Amino acid sequence: MFKRLNETLEAYKRRDPAARSKLEILLLYPGVHAIINHRIAHFFYRHRLYFLARLVSQISRHLTGIEIHPGARIGRRLVIDHGMGIVIGETTEIGDDVLLYQGVTLGGSGKDTHKRHPTLGNNVLVGSGAKVLGSFRVGDNARIASNAVVLQAIPDNATAVGIPARVVRVAGRKVEELDHRSVPDPVAQELARLRKRLEALESACHTDRPSPRD
Repeated sequence: MFKRLNETLEAYKRRDPAARSKLEILLLYPGVHAIINHRIAHFFYRHRLYFLARLVSQISRHLTGIEIHPGARIGRRLVIDHGMGIVIGETTEIGDDVLLYQGVTLGGSGKDTHKRHPTLGNNVLVGSGAKVLGSFRVGDNARIASNAVVLQAIPDNATAVGIPARVVRVAGRKVEELDHRSVPDPVAQELARLRKRLEALESACHTDRPSPRD
């Protein structure tokens, strides 16, 4: 346990240029507190002490602003930078050396059962505000941009951006040029589809209406 804690503190010091010492990180960083509390909650969860597991996780949530379900499986050296607003679901699996920024959600799509949440490989970076929703894998060394909404698997060494997210780089090579001005607006597209449907229904009503001579 102490070896893993020391590894985590080393990872924070390496990745956060503002960190001055391990003691400062241990005492003042809410991400570290959330990880320690999760280890305790997960122990209770594995031993079917579900109430105690949820109690620890909820206390941790109120103290740190980071919500990690006690059933989530977290690897070594996870770094949660800032951390406020992070949500990690019950069947989430996180590999080693992962970096999460504030506002990240590792959640479910509402369509899956049993394994409902994503699996993150090793050395994955998830930018602030990103949402990874569903039961699929985000590959090793993947990068997810801030505010991206990921709804399908991401391959190893890939970079994903946008809503919904799409892969724009793999192993440092561009998949396609990204022009943010030409990215379609999903809300406008849905409104256009609804408008066409309404026009079709109105046209059908006029066609079926009997003439005055009938």
